[in-house]
Amino acid sequence: MAFLFHKFQEGVKILAKSPTFARESKLLQFEADINLLFLYTSYNRLGRNAEEADAEEIIDMANKASLDDQQKQVHENVHSQVTNFCRYMDDILLLDQKVKGNQATSPATPHSSPRSSDLGLAVGGNSLAQDHIAVPETKTLHRTEVSQRLKDLMGYTLEVKPSQIPHEDAGKGLFLQGEANIGSVIAFYPGVVYPPAYYRYIPGYRRVDAQNSHLITRYDGTMINSQPWGAGGESREILDWTSSPEPKHTMQADEKGSDLDETHVGGNLEMLERRNPLAFAHFANHPAKGMVPNVMIYPYDFPLLEKDMRPYIPNVSFGNGEETDTSKFGSFRLKTWKSNNNESKVPVLKTLVLVATRAICDEEVLLNYRLSNSEHIPSWYTPVDKED
Repeated sequence: MAFLFHKFQEGVKILAKSPTFARESKLLQFEADINLLFLYTSYNRLGRNAEEADAEEIIDMANKASLDDQQKQVHENVHSQVTNFCRYMDDILLLDQKVKGNQATSPATPHSSPRSSDLGLAVGGNSLAQDHIAVPETKTLHRTEVSQRLKDLMGYTLEVKPSQIPHEDAGKGLFLQGEANIGSVIAFYPGVVYPPAYYRYIPGYRRVDAQNSHLITRYDGTMINSQPWGAGGESREILDWTSSPEPKHTMQADEKGSDLDETHVGGNLEMLERRNPLAFAHFANHPAKGMVPNVMIYPYDFPLLEKDMRPYIPNVSFGNGEETDTSKFGSFRLKTWKSNNNESKVPVLKTLVLVATRAICDEEVLLNYRLSNSEHIPSWYTPVDKED
């Protein structure tokens, strides 16, 4: 695969110098990122049996394919990897069919009952609802055991430990254990997903960027708050956000706070696996001066019709899930994912994943933060390149 990787490196350099790519990079970073993700994830999907002609075809397509076609292919590439990850997690955690058959009509055992979590509280916990929904039996494995077994199956896992970035604010960092090829999905950005219409519900709203370093915004304006997820948990839990109070005021009406009245935002229940070994993207640090990032973000729209995979997508969406007009957040709009079988819209959960931009082996994961608000840029931040 070495010669193919060399071809992709050359292909990326050529695209970066092309007039089309340069124009898009300046005017629309999203389009430039999709172009790169198309190369990286397609290269990853080639696998070990790839031939030189396959690599050349992908590079040629990256030059000629429309943005919509590239978006579709990137989604398919990423979703294929996420599907494989979910299958590995099923193999690790689910009981075998014989045991499951014996327990099919049994109520959830006491040790499998969900406990209250910070994530549930962040979206409005409802203990009564939890008491009436049984959590399926899973193997009683500690999350460190789950992590090691995933590494054995997939080739890599993640660990959170003190960062190697040389400044005092670096704190904990994200490290990949094992080996991940270029284009690999290596982490999920977990937490509560807030469409732009629900920003005011984010804890600490208005000064949230100064109080919470675990916030990230997608290109379409959707924000994810990973603070409630923390370092995960030790069980599969039911999370409920059916009773979140509505602020009295609008953004323009009051600049002070978020007083609450008795109107409520509707929602539903979700069951998430808190032992997810890849749900730690929020611990990835920005590279120090002279260092280069080894991952980039991809705004992954998870199709909610994939019920069996849902517990391994570490996000809950705040609100009713209705579509929000995001046109005011930029001149672009992410394409809604559509199934291959028809053109009807598929309900999605808007998430973020980290994709490797090169091969990573037993090292710290570094993400370009692309901070742009000069008033809040910390002293340790150094732009990766002049355009960011």
